[in-house]
Amino acid sequence: MKGLLARITLPCRDVTRLASESMDRSLPLSTRIQLQLHYWICQACTQYRRQLLVLRKATRLAASETHAQTDAQLSAAAKARLKEALRARRD
Repeated sequence: MKGLLARITLPCRDVTRLASESMDRSLPLSTRIQLQLHYWICQACTQYRRQLLVLRKATRLAASETHAQTDAQLSAAAKARLKEALRARRD
């Protein structure tokens, strides 16, 4: 059965491209079915998809942490020191 599926499913090159695209947009149902059939028989593409999901999650986590860090506020004393340094530089 898997030998027949291997002959009729998408090639790995197409699957890797579509796996990436599926993270950016919704794929047609027929394409999603073809991907699932391919994942059923190809461990390499299944692993590639898992790695994409891990990278996506890590990127989103890093982005949210960076955003949280940019929301930090300066203390009043730090603001005063910056203002004084800018004034001194201007004069």
